[in-house]
Amino acid sequence: MSKIRVLVVDDAVVIRKILTDVLSSDPDIEIAGVAANGKIALQKIEQCNPDVVTLDIEMPEMNGIETVGEIRKRYPKLPVIMFSTLSERGATATLDALAAGASDYCTKPANVGSVGEARERVKSELIAKVRGLCGRAAVKQEAPKAVETKVATTSIPTKPLARKSLSTSRPASDRTPRILAIGVSTGGPNALAEFIPALPGDLGVPIVCVQHMPPVFTKMLADRLNSTSELKVVEGQVGMPLEPNTMYIAPGNHHMVIERKGTTLQIVLNQDPPENSCRPAVDPLFRSVVQHFGGDVLGVILTGMGSDGLIGCEHLKEVGATVFAQDKDSSVVWGMPGYVAEHGLADKVLPLSEMAFEVARAITRRDKSKSIGKMTTEIGHGT
Repeated sequence: MSKIRVLVVDDAVVIRKILTDVLSSDPDIEIAGVAANGKIALQKIEQCNPDVVTLDIEMPEMNGIETVGEIRKRYPKLPVIMFSTLSERGATATLDALAAGASDYCTKPANVGSVGEARERVKSELIAKVRGLCGRAAVKQEAPKAVETKVATTSIPTKPLARKSLSTSRPASDRTPRILAIGVSTGGPNALAEFIPALPGDLGVPIVCVQHMPPVFTKMLADRLNSTSELKVVEGQVGMPLEPNTMYIAPGNHHMVIERKGTTLQIVLNQDPPENSCRPAVDPLFRSVVQHFGGDVLGVILTGMGSDGLIGCEHLKEVGATVFAQDKDSSVVWGMPGYVAEHGLADKVLPLSEMAFEVARAITRRDKSKSIGKMTTEIGHGT
């Protein structure tokens, strides 16, 4: 199999050196070329025919956002990974770049003690994304094993559940969801930007979501979705009560779970060890949702790399909940939804364009005469 050819675009010589060294350390990756700005990059793409481009955001002559827009016009399917700073400005620019057509992003190392440490931080994130976007896994990924966890909000086991036990649950078709739980990763910001605004503002249930993103980025994502949606969208914070028609996005570097405080269910955050190499991770959230809502849950797994959410969906199916997965054709990477579908856990595998309609239809089977006040009471008392 031929090597993955990468074009590295950054105006900083030091960053170009770090990226080329990191990428070259993988035996299946080679550097197709380097460029100091977007204008040169467009010329280099024609010359060296890369399989993927890493693209800085802030560059002279032609910045990253302008460049990715032009790349999309000329090369619609060429994967582009943006590099940005871990800051509010960087988060805003990254979301703009993703909206312009970038496939994924990495954050530049900041406050590191040495160039060697900077290389290691980039290596841990970048190589997996390059390989994933080019349809290659670093190692053949198996279903996740049992994870030791300190999450105190649930006694649900973390190991994969026996599929033969699922038949003991009430069928998902008999359930009326009282909460929508979403897991998403690579390609997620754009998927959520299409999916969430398409949901009705009177959906009638709370929404909890894990999008694999670092701190600051999750807050900016929530603000953007809030500005374009009928639903209220916020970054989850400790003590927030679960309310209907509100979406809570897990903040970067924190697992988000649900706990009962008196008669109210609230958002709780922790920094327990990463699960599936992720924090926030989907599995802890889904476990806590199962504890408090039983099978009255609609779980949705959207585009993403890896298998985070697989065990969580097994827990959902064990209690008779409903699970929808995004289909392969509409996913940037069919990792997370692919694992769920291939393990027989998805009640429906849907293109992103149909997801909002099917979700709304599943949830709004409930009696429309219920008031929001009654719904809040129902949420607070759980199962």
